[in-house]
Amino acid sequence: MRTAGRSVRAELRDRLAASDPGLLRLAAGLRTVLAITLSLAASALAGADVTLLVAAAMAAMVATFAIREKQRGRQAGTLALGLPVALVSVSLGALLGAHIVAGDLFFVALIFCAVYGRRYGDRGTALGLIGFQIYFLSLFVHATVPTLPGLYGAIVVAFVCSALARFVLVPQTPAGTLDRLRRAFRARLAQLVGAQIELLDAGPEEVDKALEVVRVRTARLHETALLIQGRLEDGTSDEAVARLLQRRIADAEIAAERLGLMLLTARSAERADTLTLHLPGAPLPFGGELPVRDEWAAELRRALEALRLLVLRPVGKDTGTGLARLRNRLLGYREEENLPDAPSAVQDVFRGIGEAARAVLGLRIALDGPQDESADTPATARSREELDAEDAAIGGEEEGEREEEQPIGRLRPTTRAAVQVAVGSALAMVGGELLSGNRWYWAVLTCWIVFINTASTGEILVKGYRRVLGTVFGVVAGIGLAGLVGHHTWTAFGLVLLLIFAMFYTAPLSYTLMSFFVTAMLGLLYTLLNTYSTSVLVLRVEETALGAACGVFAAAVVLPVHTDRRTNELLAGVLNRLADVTRAAVDQLSGGPPADLLDRARELDQALAELRASTQPLTHPIAPQRSRRNTARYVVALLETCAYHARSLAATAELLPAYPSIAADPRLRGVGQRIVHNIEAIAGHITDPHAGSRVETGPSIASLLKPGTLATPHYDRVTDRVLRHLQRLDEAVMGLARPLRAPLEPRKL
Repeated sequence: MRTAGRSVRAELRDRLAASDPGLLRLAAGLRTVLAITLSLAASALAGADVTLLVAAAMAAMVATFAIREKQRGRQAGTLALGLPVALVSVSLGALLGAHIVAGDLFFVALIFCAVYGRRYGDRGTALGLIGFQIYFLSLFVHATVPTLPGLYGAIVVAFVCSALARFVLVPQTPAGTLDRLRRAFRARLAQLVGAQIELLDAGPEEVDKALEVVRVRTARLHETALLIQGRLEDGTSDEAVARLLQRRIADAEIAAERLGLMLLTARSAERADTLTLHLPGAPLPFGGELPVRDEWAAELRRALEALRLLVLRPVGKDTGTGLARLRNRLLGYREEENLPDAPSAVQDVFRGIGEAARAVLGLRIALDGPQDESADTPATARSREELDAEDAAIGGEEEGEREEEQPIGRLRPTTRAAVQVAVGSALAMVGGELLSGNRWYWAVLTCWIVFINTASTGEILVKGYRRVLGTVFGVVAGIGLAGLVGHHTWTAFGLVLLLIFAMFYTAPLSYTLMSFFVTAMLGLLYTLLNTYSTSVLVLRVEETALGAACGVFAAAVVLPVHTDRRTNELLAGVLNRLADVTRAAVDQLSGGPPADLLDRARELDQALAELRASTQPLTHPIAPQRSRRNTARYVVALLETCAYHARSLAATAELLPAYPSIAADPRLRGVGQRIVHNIEAIAGHITDPHAGSRVETGPSIASLLKPGTLATPHYDRVTDRVLRHLQRLDEAVMGLARPLRAPLEPRKL
């Protein structure tokens, strides 16, 4: 029973770790709720009235969520600086509350400064956010000069409670966050292997659904790898350890995705393209009989189950057990003599399982330290020797300089956004006061919010739409909750805490859901302040719609950054990084000097993630032009395919210094030159449609491979694998040229 209980708890922990990598959302929600709870308790013990209780709760929430820095020392410094900013802000709000014109002008100036402060990093963003939100708080509770002493006390208590929640009750160190992210990566890797097992077992009617699950879990694994990449610098004390973890995470991610592609190929008589994993709705390749749906299916399933168990098994539980034998068997598939006498596509899957098992072994050693080697077979010992050689080859290299904020046109993005938000907020003030002289600030708040983490008119439009949609449904929920709570003060506060937790927990997942919980919470706050009515919540919808409209208008008219322009800039950046990674990887594979390839590959991934986010206005269901929506999805999917092959080339190139048995092949340089030229030609066409460079066509890279399979390569196995990655990359780049309308120039042979 105890064993079963531990197993259930371990499974629940794995599920939670996979659904919330690093437990970042859970920690944010708990930290905020605890800060608010402590503030309410302290204020209640001091005899504060309901207005001060609401003020303390809102100040605690702001003091907690505004700080985004990763280092505890910087968090403490920002929190300490935020307190005087908050006190000054509430003081000015109380002093200017009776002077409408002066108050409005100051509010606009405050908004401009708060947005402009984002150029100074996380601290500038946090202080600007605290200043704005506390001024908004003064308007919400109708602060006056006589009430300032009580508000000062509430704000001080809120900041102290926020510090207590952040540094004592729910501490979050960079090393601890990184450790939880590692566990999340392991859990998501196991989930991806489980999805691949389901794909193996899926019948003709179930295969599309199973393939979609594989797509989603592959994307989630990649997302977790990027999160780990962002925490490595702060979460490890040794740069060599950070680079080792980066390498092992990249190996495991690439091996898992490659295994999925091999499995797709084995389900058909055709080779699966990586676009199948990256483009929703892409058909599964099918060419007749499914070679894996025969007597080899059961053995493949057992091998995949063993791989999944190897990923999840706790450290120290594999010595002298069946798991060690399973590990040895899986690593044995890396040797040709241990492969079953099966069709070549099925043999490729077994090879992929062996490579994935090696990646898992390397990941376990990097995360958990040296393992017991007493039960190793010769194949396992060789895998360990390879990993040790790679570890020895990894040396600390100087980190590249951080990119500074690049101006768009003649203005920096923060300056442009500050001007836009100031103009939109001024319009929202005028329109909001026409709707209501007491609640106009809701329109200003919405205008402010729709500009957060947006960079183009289309992104602001989509965010405004989601804000209004969430607000409408939140009003309905707020009316129902207010009716249920009535005048039960502490019941209302309890529900407010629950809604705040839900708001922070769902914020990274759905902005619409977050807006829903915010509006429902406001209905309860109005009940606590004895200002609740249905008309107030309806006014909330009207003010929200007005604020969103003012934000969209300001973004479209004042120094606009159109979605197409923003997308093209990011697209050109992704292509330039893709060319850089491909050139460096091919150069190193051809015998050139070592380069920092994995860092470059991760920079490519981060640039692609930014592009993906910027295309949301084009791919959103409300986008009117279906052809543009489909083109944007297709281009992003092709770029994801290119990024996968670039990562694979980079990972293979970094093996050269560690493996004497793998030699550089100078012939690869000529193969890669055309691909790099074409990527740069497409990037040049995006930047300047009148650029003279053209995309070159010519013989397929596949012609450099001997017809057949990886079991009978024309070159050695590593060169053959590299050529196949280059072939797929070449095909994907040529696929990009068509929808992006890059000019073609056929090469004469």
